[in-house]
Amino acid sequence: MGSWTAYLISVLYVEYRSRKEKENVSFKNHVIQWFEVLDGLLGPYWKAVGLAFNCTFLLFGSVIQLIACASNIYYINDNLDKRTWTYIFGACCATTVFIPSFHNYRLWSFLGLGMTTYTAWYLTIAAFVHGQVDGVTHSGPSTLVLYFTGATNILYTFGGHAVTVEIMHAMWKPQKFKSIYLLATLYVFTLTIPSAAAVYWAFGDQLLTHSNAFSLLPRSRWRDVAVILMLIHQFITFGFACTPLYFVWEKVVGMHDTKSICLRALARLPVVIPIWFLAIIFPFFGPINSAVGALLVSFTVYIIPALAHMLTYRSASARQNSAEKLPFFLPSWTAMYVVNTFILVWVLVVGFGLGGWASMTNFIKQVDTFGLFAKCYQCPPPASATAH
Repeated sequence: MGSWTAYLISVLYVEYRSRKEKENVSFKNHVIQWFEVLDGLLGPYWKAVGLAFNCTFLLFGSVIQLIACASNIYYINDNLDKRTWTYIFGACCATTVFIPSFHNYRLWSFLGLGMTTYTAWYLTIAAFVHGQVDGVTHSGPSTLVLYFTGATNILYTFGGHAVTVEIMHAMWKPQKFKSIYLLATLYVFTLTIPSAAAVYWAFGDQLLTHSNAFSLLPRSRWRDVAVILMLIHQFITFGFACTPLYFVWEKVVGMHDTKSICLRALARLPVVIPIWFLAIIFPFFGPINSAVGALLVSFTVYIIPALAHMLTYRSASARQNSAEKLPFFLPSWTAMYVVNTFILVWVLVVGFGLGGWASMTNFIKQVDTFGLFAKCYQCPPPASATAH
């Protein structure tokens, strides 16, 4: 479903661009964004809805990366608590304001792939080498809240394409995006499934109270390397999630066409501060993922693209003149509409409805347990306390 809606977004982008280029609009200094595609194809109300969901999702996506940075570094150096690490990494991530656009991320995203690949296989091998802990239990989701919290985490994992349009715009051949995205999703399976299965096999239900799998594995040089590589990768991902927000903000304050990098960097700073603040208020790494998955990703990535695609091609002339032809495996418009309707209803009921209820229940429970501004979320108690 994630790959399908990414395909829909790419179709709408190509449609919008080809219509605008027929009107001789130039995109030389301008980065096309998802809300502009919605505006051009469906009008201002859609633009407002798309903008609201997308920006909120990207804002929390950036918050999650910041929390993850602090959570990971803690397992190398626990002299400082996680909240202090969040302050430090917030300052480091603020430097992304100097990176002009996605063209500048090409090499970084390639390196990021290498980093996640190493970490995923480290987790897999380390879990097998460690073996099963004594009395391990694999109860699976025992309550509805746990089941739907897990389901919305998966929605979040494969719904990370809220930055699709900006990345497509940075490609020299945007039409190739859909096939590349599908290959990327298949590659991600080779990383997520072995590592998740191996760590779950070794530690079982302990993972319910340890959102960060690094905390369960014994400390070693291999683990330190994995943590450091993940930190660099999260820094890059922070930039990925934040750059579209920078673009939106630049357009709001009228700085998007400015040539000076320093002026644009200054204009972008107000975007980083709320992200930093939110990461310090809600440091709940697992629950925040599922809440974002249920309440924001469900609309941003699944419901809005499916609905927008159906409305854009509702007239016979729009279907005949579409810039992209139908996929070879689904050659009829009726079938396209059936698939889109299924995704829309399924995500609305399971993702937003049940998933939203479960993730908010879980989120409130974390706030009750750890409080806001938690100093060290899910940290083991200090050795002196356990000795008594």
